[in-house]
Amino acid sequence: MYVVRAIASSLLLVAMAAPNVTYGQPAKVNAFGNPAHITPAPTTAAITARDLQIRLYQFADDSMQGRQVGRFGNMKGTDMIAAEVKRLGLVPAGDNGTYFQVLPYHVRKFTNHSRLTVDGNPLAWNTEWTAVPGARAPRAIANVDVVYGGVAGDSSTLIPAAQGAGKFVVLGASMRAPQASGRGGPGGFGAPQSSPFPDAVAIATVDLDALTPTQRVALNEPTVASSGGGARGGRGGAAASAPVDSMTLLKAQLAAMTPQAAIRLTREGAAQLFKGRMIEALSPGAKGAMVTASLDYVELPTDWARNVVAIIPGSDPKLKHQYVAIGAHNDHVGMNAPVDKDSIRAYNIAKNRYLLAADMKQLAASGKMTADGYRVNMDSIRKIYPKPRLDSINNGADDDGSGSMGVLEIAEAIAAMPVKPKRSTLFVWHTGEEGGLVGSAFFVANPTVSLDSVVAQINIDMIGRGRAEDLPGGGPDYMGVVGSYFDSKDLGETVQAVNKKLAKPLSLDYKFDDPIAWDGYNNIYGRSDHFNYAKSGVPIAFFFTGLHGDYHQRSDEPEFIDYPHYAKIANYIRDLVVEVGNGPRPRLNGTKPAKPRVITP
Repeated sequence: MYVVRAIASSLLLVAMAAPNVTYGQPAKVNAFGNPAHITPAPTTAAITARDLQIRLYQFADDSMQGRQVGRFGNMKGTDMIAAEVKRLGLVPAGDNGTYFQVLPYHVRKFTNHSRLTVDGNPLAWNTEWTAVPGARAPRAIANVDVVYGGVAGDSSTLIPAAQGAGKFVVLGASMRAPQASGRGGPGGFGAPQSSPFPDAVAIATVDLDALTPTQRVALNEPTVASSGGGARGGRGGAAASAPVDSMTLLKAQLAAMTPQAAIRLTREGAAQLFKGRMIEALSPGAKGAMVTASLDYVELPTDWARNVVAIIPGSDPKLKHQYVAIGAHNDHVGMNAPVDKDSIRAYNIAKNRYLLAADMKQLAASGKMTADGYRVNMDSIRKIYPKPRLDSINNGADDDGSGSMGVLEIAEAIAAMPVKPKRSTLFVWHTGEEGGLVGSAFFVANPTVSLDSVVAQINIDMIGRGRAEDLPGGGPDYMGVVGSYFDSKDLGETVQAVNKKLAKPLSLDYKFDDPIAWDGYNNIYGRSDHFNYAKSGVPIAFFFTGLHGDYHQRSDEPEFIDYPHYAKIANYIRDLVVEVGNGPRPRLNGTKPAKPRVITP
């Protein structure tokens, strides 16, 4: 699910372990009945908990590297989906007879041919220094004077901005922990949001020592590609709050065209810049050597940002030209700096218990647990795992591995039906949802079938949890429903009618259709791929089982999914897709139509 507002960080390695939780014990299964790993095996036409386990343990495996849009892991994930729909016999509906609809994404980076010399002596790339790529190639660095500018983030130590003009400004590390990668503007990963020295040729920060070799490489290998071959904006420096004169505006535009270089240094590398003096011995304004750099900047298109699109043709000669669309997003948020996976899991459990007790109101700014019932420790886990088990991969098992594999199971079930639904079923695994719903926006703007022929879009994003310990009202029959009445009262009623046919109906929760005071639950309707279809006048229904403590964390792993609950929801959604495929076309007669349009039945 696409993040609109940041949620409190859980990167802190806290000394806690949840009582009555067997996570971390070397048993064959955990408290939820799930093993740490499952061997791949064939699946069946029936939608079962076991089949969903088999699929999800593969799709959310560490080898998928968090499935970040535009990155290698997303390519592996979409390859897996495409291979499966091909095996199932679905009709390709992507570009040029393939299952893929490729988005115009680019990766920007510096190659290992980049060089930086100090008075003619080279520093070692990725050992003593590295560069952070931005949206464009940086300013030239040729025989530039080095000056120590103070401590990053501490304005009381910084030299005047004018003193850094035209210089190679070196900044000491801030007190904040260094980051191996970030989620700033496209290509600007790890680079400062705004520069205290806008006229400097380059800003070099001395904070590389704390990062591993892999993390250093990650600084220059962006975890997200950027869309459309140009910066997408949205995370750069703050907009001007008052009118500016034409000369200031021109300077800002020129600076954007040729941004200053963002360099990261080790302490030893920085010492070479100051002729052997360590950074701690310098005073702000201290002068250093002369630097020349050749930063080999490249911008490469990538095919690793792609929707997977496939069709099961309908059985009715006339209605088969209409489509019931069902979708999920194939991407997640990639990798971050390693943390202790046992500690972060324990922290997330404790934090979510606190939130449940506080009616989902966020922790206080101090982040301290104030209720004695939530104070725990790591002793029991440390007896089993004396050393921290580091984990850098956001597996995205629930977000949205659960939706993606649920859609794949539904595809297998419908493909096995002796008589298919009258309407065709359009399956779209959207990419880039986490990057701003870009995959669904691209599909709606460039549909591979006529958008007017899409009678409804069923979206699935996070249907693998929803336990009582995840959110208020959660349980084995819980399911959140969003927007099903907004565009089409007909579709909303069908959602309910299909549920009532179940031997034990699901408990449908509609509270997210309205503004909600729970922290983190703002505007659920606008935060997943269905929203782009709704804006184009397609009736939608969005299903999810709520956020939880492992949301967007390295602990969102397959072993914590509620598979029986997950299977029940997937079976229900299959029934809904078949019902809409055979029934009357849902009319745009809801309470909040996003974009009314004339439909020919």
